[in-house]
This record gives sequence, structure tokens and C-alpha cells, in this order.
Amino acid sequence: MIHNKNKRRAFDNKEKGADTEQFACDYLQAKGLQLVQRNFFSRYGEIDLIMRAGDTLIFVEVRYRNNNTFGGAAASVTPAKQQRIIKTALAYQQRYAPQDGMRFDVVAVEGDRSKVEWVQNAFTGF
Repeated sequence: MIHNKNKRRAFDNKEKGADTEQFACDYLQAKGLQLVQRNFFSRYGEIDLIMRAGDTLIFVEVRYRNNNTFGGAAASVTPAKQQRIIKTALAYQQRYAPQDGMRFDVVAVEGDRSKVEWVQNAFTGF
């Protein structure tokens, strides 16, 4: 019984994550960014959204939290997670867009989406 409950919870979390990523993508497109790719994987990790503004690639980490009890969604992007994102972004850039600039943003969504925070230049890769 517990095993099935854990499977259901994992499915719900994956579905919630995909739904939140779509919400963030729509949000950023409404702000003028263009979607390049979603869910890019490399041996270093995954990038939720790759967007473009002019000649700048924007690597976006999307985070959802039900509430801000432990610092909220934006605070959940740890230094270790940032390093994985940076390595993954460099792998993408070197292969697909070596001449483009890059930026790292976070879209933090909390609760019922009443709080959406778009943190531009959330961290740096240098």
C-alpha cells in the first residue's frame, strides 16, 4: 500500500513540475523572451528552460514551493545546483551557440501561483 502511495506522489510531483515549467515558460514569453528549448539534459544535469533575448541565451531554473517555510522557491537553488546548471549551460552553449552571451535566471512560483518571482541574473557562471 505504501509503495503505491509513493509512486502516486512521485507522479503528482512530476506532473506539478511540468505544469509549473509550462506556466513559467508562458510567463517569460509574455515578458518578451523566446523559447529555445525545454528540459535540456547533459551529463552534468538538466536545464528547465532555455530562452533567448536578442543574442543572449537565458538558462532558467524553475522552482515551485507550496509555501515559503524554508526560505521559499528561489532560496532552494543551492550553490551545488547552480554549479550543475552552469556546467550544463556551458555544454549547451559550446555545442549550439558559441557566439551568444549567457545569463542565469530563476522563476520561483509559490502556492497557488499568486506569487511569481522572476530573478534575472540570479547567479553568475564566472
